[in-house]
Amino acid sequence: MNEYPQDLVRRHRLVDGAEVVIRPVRAADVPLEGEFERHLSGDSRYYRFMRALGEASPEKLKFVREVDYDRRMGLVATIAPEGSEIEIGAAMYSAPAQGGSCEFAIAVDDAWQGRGVAGLLMARLFDAARMHGFDTMVGVVLADNHRMLKFVRQLGFVCEHSGEDPHTFTVVKRLAAG
Repeated sequence: MNEYPQDLVRRHRLVDGAEVVIRPVRAADVPLEGEFERHLSGDSRYYRFMRALGEASPEKLKFVREVDYDRRMGLVATIAPEGSEIEIGAAMYSAPAQGGSCEFAIAVDDAWQGRGVAGLLMARLFDAARMHGFDTMVGVVLADNHRMLKFVRQLGFVCEHSGEDPHTFTVVKRLAAG
């Protein structure tokens, strides 16, 4: 694993005044991720994992946090009321051993959706992907996830029905330098 990318840690103030920290994940974040996933609604879990899912297994939680900060990057959005860190969003990309394309995933706690957290996470994820030499970001979105499809279109992704599954869209964004 590469060294923790401290330069990707950023504090942001949302329009409503809430302070959010966007930072790379750490292996020690497994309990934080578990609490985050338990707090997601059934719909949010379904859209994140594209299937009905109960509580994530410890192995799944560990896998989500196993990153190398290069070909596999994870970011979290956290708040710290009363000094206790709480995860309110997560985004990641992963890539095959070779190639300039990476696949992303994102989820935001239901109470924080529509407040700008997803946009901040994606902006930082784009930056990290560019920094590691990726020129394209792709994803798969369920066709009935209208909110996510609208969001990725606003970010400049091109959305096309997946040839493999008529219930999904493949979304693609070229990552311009800068």
